Amino acid sequence: MTLYYTLVFGLLMAEMALFMLLLVPLPFSAKRKIFTFISESPVIAKLQYWMKITFFFILILFVDSLNRVYRVQLEVMAAHEHAVKGNAAAVMGSERLEVQARKFYSQRNMYLCGFTLFLSLILNRTYVMILEVMRLEDKLRAYEGTSQNTKESEKLAVAGKPGELAALKKKLEKKEQDLENLQKQAEQLNKAYSELSDKYAATQNDGESRKAR
Repeated sequence: MTLYYTLVFGLLMAEMALFMLLLVPLPFSAKRKIFTFISESPVIAKLQYWMKITFFFILILFVDSLNRVYRVQLEVMAAHEHAVKGNAAAVMGSERLEVQARKFYSQRNMYLCGFTLFLSLILNRTYVMILEVMRLEDKLRAYEGTSQNTKESEKLAVAGKPGELAALKKKLEKKEQDLENLQKQAEQLNKAYSELSDKYAATQNDGESRKAR
């Protein structure tokens, strides 16, 4: 694996770790402090700016890997055509192994860049949704009178607006359901990447055994 794809792999691992940290259950006050720091920190803002540039280059790598997969697939199809016509030697031995290896490397790079970009979108959406859920929880606490700064007069005023309170509860439940769906998508993404890694390891072992022969 080349240096830049190794860096992409490291970024993917960092995204997976960050996503798991976002899903860790924390007290509401602690979570609010953490997300307030992230939203207001100038260092985090600069980091997000550079990460956008990084993901732009990863997008270029993804498009390049798609192009490579397409070209290798054409070579595989051409090799099979030669085999059908009787030139079976053209697809045997080291040439066939090289074409298959190039095909696998191209697909691996495509999946690696694609999963990294997809997980970045999930992280961004999860972060925004958590902020929205926290704002809704603040409003809900204020309407229900659970906030320490809520006065008794405000409780009486809210008592005349049951429809607004029910709408806030419904909206909060919807956001929580969306977060659960994102968590399921991330688990499927991790499972798919694990299967791809196992396939890559098996291909490497198969290639070494053939060379040993």
